[in-house]
Amino acid sequence: MNGGTMILALVFACGLLAGFGIYAIVSSTPGETALYTANAPEPIGPYSQAVQCGDYLFMSGQIGLDPATNNLSGTAAGEARQAMENLQAILAEGGLDFPDVVQTRIYLTDLADFDAVNAVYAEYFNEPYPARATMQVAALPKGSRVEIEMIANVR
Repeated sequence: MNGGTMILALVFACGLLAGFGIYAIVSSTPGETALYTANAPEPIGPYSQAVQCGDYLFMSGQIGLDPATNNLSGTAAGEARQAMENLQAILAEGGLDFPDVVQTRIYLTDLADFDAVNAVYAEYFNEPYPARATMQVAALPKGSRVEIEMIANVR
């Protein structure tokens, strides 16, 4: 086997093993359980605030809606803080907290807000930090500037 073929075979084998790992996680679960808390905004569409599937809690993206008023704060930092508070309420409903989070995704309508949102986000996590992706999107529900979703490991 030449070097290129060897690398291709290794990439294929790694992909195959990763696929089996994901299949094992998904197929070994007895079912899914939706979580709901009144301490986070009502879903604005046909989705659950979170779904526990096996050893993971998948939290739907939260915008910075205040659950008491259904209003946005008007600033990216304020929306990020409220989104994090909403996610903390959902985590608490599942008996979890931010140290249990293994992955986050942050959606911004303007990457110029990255530093402000990042500063708020950093207040909620300590090392080791979860894996994270941040991306700019064209628009978010209700004119929000920030949406954050998370996956947590259930203890």
